[in-house]
Amino acid sequence: MAQRQCHPANLYKRQAESLSLLPQDNSDPRTKATTAVKANFITPRDPVIETANGGRLPAVPLAEAEKLNRLRDEALHQGSRGGAQAVRRTASELAGAQKTNDGATRDDQVSGQSVKAGAPLSSAIPPPRTHPLFPQLPLYGPPTFLRNLQSLGFQISSAFLSLAFLATIVLGSLFTSIPLLFQHAYLRLTFRDPHARRPFHEEEKRRKKARRESARAWKRQRRRRNQALPKHSLDDVLNSCPGNDFEPTEGGKDPVVCDIGYYARRVGLDVEEFSVQTEDGFILALWHVYNPKEYTALSFTHRDRDTPVVFPKLNFYQEIGNGTASQQYPQGKRRYPVLLIHGLLQSVGAYCTNDDDSLAFYLAKAGYDVWLGNNRCGFQPRHQMVTYSDPRMWNWNIRQMGVMDLPAFISRVLSETGFPKLGLVCHSQGTTETFVALAKEQRPDIGSKISVVCALAPAVYAGPLIGKMYFKFMRIISPGMFRLVFGIHSFVPLMMTMHRYLPGRLYGALGYRVFSFLFNWSDTRWERDLRDRLFQFAPVYVSAESMRWWLGRECFATQKCILATREEGRREEEEDADEYVSLEEYFENGKGQSSELRGEGSSGRKWRGRNAWYDEQVPPFALWVAGSDELVDGRRLLRRFERGREPHVRIVHQKIIEEYEHLDVIWAMDMIEKIGREVKEIIWRTASAEAKDMCRVPQGCDDVEIWDDTLER
Repeated sequence: MAQRQCHPANLYKRQAESLSLLPQDNSDPRTKATTAVKANFITPRDPVIETANGGRLPAVPLAEAEKLNRLRDEALHQGSRGGAQAVRRTASELAGAQKTNDGATRDDQVSGQSVKAGAPLSSAIPPPRTHPLFPQLPLYGPPTFLRNLQSLGFQISSAFLSLAFLATIVLGSLFTSIPLLFQHAYLRLTFRDPHARRPFHEEEKRRKKARRESARAWKRQRRRRNQALPKHSLDDVLNSCPGNDFEPTEGGKDPVVCDIGYYARRVGLDVEEFSVQTEDGFILALWHVYNPKEYTALSFTHRDRDTPVVFPKLNFYQEIGNGTASQQYPQGKRRYPVLLIHGLLQSVGAYCTNDDDSLAFYLAKAGYDVWLGNNRCGFQPRHQMVTYSDPRMWNWNIRQMGVMDLPAFISRVLSETGFPKLGLVCHSQGTTETFVALAKEQRPDIGSKISVVCALAPAVYAGPLIGKMYFKFMRIISPGMFRLVFGIHSFVPLMMTMHRYLPGRLYGALGYRVFSFLFNWSDTRWERDLRDRLFQFAPVYVSAESMRWWLGRECFATQKCILATREEGRREEEEDADEYVSLEEYFENGKGQSSELRGEGSSGRKWRGRNAWYDEQVPPFALWVAGSDELVDGRRLLRRFERGREPHVRIVHQKIIEEYEHLDVIWAMDMIEKIGREVKEIIWRTASAEAKDMCRVPQGCDDVEIWDDTLER
């Protein structure tokens, strides 16, 4: 009996059951199709479980995935013919054999976690110290009555405790607003304008007046149509837009809604939504911005989710620009593809809230084919197999977003457009997942699919804000206490409930106060009349596990970097000190132009690049750093590149905007002048000559010089 229980086929079957979607029940045909078969390794450290029906389950601890494949191989290759037949039966029928009820073998202890389906959730938590930058994720097996009860317990505890945490933040934000309220009232009582000191005050008044006139013109036009009178000229409506090529199909008073399509139609554009499936089964939203005068939205069937295979070898890759979406444009007038990725707790709607000064709409009107990628869960958590209440739906962090989400977006955009590369624009967390994905230990191969990475407020090194009291609280509590307070599902889901039911303007005002208190930024450079609209696209659903990566005791908040430990960072600072230049002096005296600081010469570059994050596959970077950003330290990233610590990284453009804060790089009223135009030109500058021959020249890029990549190497 003992030999039978330790038979490789039985061991494999038991391990497969512990990683399956559902508990094994021979009377339920669904369990046969959803039982784990093998682990597919997306990277050497990122396994994904594949089920019998071809489905994908989210990440599991590395040791458990390796064990599944090892037992599968042992069973398949054993000398006994009966054993081989047994594992074939296990892999095909997956539930036909009799279940074993013996205790765990020594292999069950490989990761220090229980692999039993009904094990307590406390046993599913990995050791507190595993990998210093990317600790192993918890192991959550198939749902059982006990597991569901434990999961419900976490949901109840986190509902009350996270509510208390959120209430503290809200009360803190309201309390700190009291002095501003009194100051505002005092200025009003003394017949002074409290907004007069804003840097764009006059421009704000002009835009507000123009927006009101446009709303009245739209209302008159709607009245004419309703009265069936002869159609008059639309000049009064179109004059508010730059050129007559983009005719608004929405207008009037802004209802302040969470709808990318509505704001696109207000400026004469429109969007279509694609569903994208990642290699671990998550279904993401990908928005395509287009001009309805020259493009017709594709069918829902075509835009539905595809297979979880990235970068398939399709025929139209042989001919540039021959994708399904691109074929609607004539030869030589196609649009070069650009993908935009959003920041933490945001969605891509953040790129679409400033009318014609929105970065997404600006690039689309300039002549680019703009695509907007919403990371996993977003406003509507979707997965191929698991549901909202399953902890496995939320078992991910920044590593999975970079290794799974970003390649899935890039693959779908290239598939639809037919181009071999695209321009990538990222903000904040979007830059984090990009820098993580491109690292040589992750998925450096996607660098060959990107012509340039435009990083806005790059989030690689932590800023001083990470030391604030409420962030410090999240850092000092243990992983178990973090899960007790914030749960194992969505992070503070009450925020999404408020988003769903509160009026748009009230939610926008409250959202600004809370986020301003948390991240210490202001609306000084934003258009005040649009501020409530800006916060309609935040926050979104994110996993508690992801927020633990950002703010917990193990990862970013402690290491102060996404790809280097705190000890490695200290060694770099000591090396810098030995060369007599501090971080502040470096940027005050010449910005790294001397050969001594740049580390020119092969020996100097090789020595400084001994701990490089990237290899020769990395695409060129363009970086815009907010000089007044307290959330992240962009200057330190520029210093790393300038000092030659990344010998393979080529910098096309870098800029520090001293007065900008973290969100000003996408929302400031002068963002187009200071960033947008440069992004537009740099994407075109780094596009291949072959792609340029197929595409229209973006507006204002006729005289853009071609970037010589060979000079930068």
